[in-house]
Amino acid sequence: KRQNKRVVGMEEFEQAKDKIMMGAERRSMVMSEKEKLNTAYHEAGHAIVGYCVPDHDPVYKVTIIPRGRALGVTMYLPEEDKYSISKASLESSISTLFGGRIAEEMTLGADHVTTGASNDIERATDIARSMVTKWGLSERLGPLTYREDDGEVFLGRSVSQHKQVSDVTVHTIDVEVRKIVDRNYERAEALLKEHEDKLHVMAKALMKYETIDMEQVKDIMEGREPRPPQDWDDSDDKPAAKKKGKKSDAATPIGGPASEH
Repeated sequence: KRQNKRVVGMEEFEQAKDKIMMGAERRSMVMSEKEKLNTAYHEAGHAIVGYCVPDHDPVYKVTIIPRGRALGVTMYLPEEDKYSISKASLESSISTLFGGRIAEEMTLGADHVTTGASNDIERATDIARSMVTKWGLSERLGPLTYREDDGEVFLGRSVSQHKQVSDVTVHTIDVEVRKIVDRNYERAEALLKEHEDKLHVMAKALMKYETIDMEQVKDIMEGREPRPPQDWDDSDDKPAAKKKGKKSDAATPIGGPASEH
């Protein structure tokens, strides 16, 4: 019996859902307070930009508990099933992916930005490149495809036996990808500077609670003190659910697929 319970409740279903979507918790992983704080700012940057940009899935949960290979995770939960994605939504995703790195730069300085944003940068670049070469969302190049069905990209690393695009077009693709990345980076930076006070509040909340949900994110973004988690025990600043033999209230059920940063 886990947690001295004989019956599986909604809390256990929530934990299972988070494990599947975000990866297994690695509480045994030792992180310094400095690295935890940097992770808190990084994830808060993702959450704030994701909350502010248009056509973006709502923030579902933010955590600085290491899960899988990530030191922290920001999850977004769609409000409805989606079968296609708009240009505005794609650009909002790019902005959100850069939120973590920008938050690090704002709090640590440009010389101390970490490698933690490497996957974010890769994903943002892939989205921007697909917008230009695959989905016809570049105003300059128009509704044409410059990408093979197998996903091969003609940007300096083509191994195709037959050249499909000219050198001029390859250069234009690079320029268009750079424009998409730059304008969304600048948008994310402007949003975080506008909400810098909330960035500090959210990082502080993450350092205290380790995990915050959509209600706490909403509290922070609307200028209120974030409420404690449902399973929080103020007596020792630890989640009550982690204490043996003590039951916690069942969490509100939330379902559906989610994305993460």
